[in-house]
Amino acid sequence: MSNADIFVGEIIGTAILVLFGAGVCAAVTLRHSKARASGWVVIAFGWGFGVLAGAYTAAPLSGGQLNPAVTIGIAVDTGTWDKVWVYLLGQTVGAMLGAVLAYLVYLAQFQANVRTEDSADEPTPTLGIFSTIPEIRNPVANLITEIIATIALVLPVLAFGLTKGLGESGTTVLIVSLLVVGIGLSLGGPTGYAINPARDLGPRIVHAFLPIPNKGTSDWGYAWVPVAGPLIGGALAGLIYNAAF
Repeated sequence: MSNADIFVGEIIGTAILVLFGAGVCAAVTLRHSKARASGWVVIAFGWGFGVLAGAYTAAPLSGGQLNPAVTIGIAVDTGTWDKVWVYLLGQTVGAMLGAVLAYLVYLAQFQANVRTEDSADEPTPTLGIFSTIPEIRNPVANLITEIIATIALVLPVLAFGLTKGLGESGTTVLIVSLLVVGIGLSLGGPTGYAINPARDLGPRIVHAFLPIPNKGTSDWGYAWVPVAGPLIGGALAGLIYNAAF
């Protein structure tokens, strides 16, 4: 795969991933959305379907990694680092693009995110639509959560490559998508399961610049956790896989 194919593929695939993911968070969170308050299970499946659509779309061009933690895990395992920067750049740009697209889909809902005379509700905080926010702000505990959750993603992803039938049938991406749903349901409660630095950082940057009414802070003091945790987890998963398999 050429650098151009990888870059374009990762932009497209990650944009689709974040469009679905930020989109489902907006659907559940924002007032005047038909899916408002439909819950965590809906969010987990929305992100999983985002992985499904994004990875299948990007696979012919880039392999559909869509996640710096996965890219780092593969590089640690194989020792091949020359194209890592292309993957990471494409993933970050794609995540930013996907966040902008999700914003445009829910533009009317974002613009209505104000307190009106006929509603006593306070404006809805919007950062959680784009990036993760911990339920209990404890950087050490939050970092540990993200590391473990990312290992639970990347180690199986690497191991799936050993399962010949999955590759031949083309169902590897489907299984990974269900894995993401499972991680969301089981491990997502403490931090919102970033498990993907680009997925968190790109939309957080976009959130900082978009003209969203009452959007609040972009919480840059916490932003390092969902970047460092998944990167560490991805590297550890690569080391574990290399040693055990």
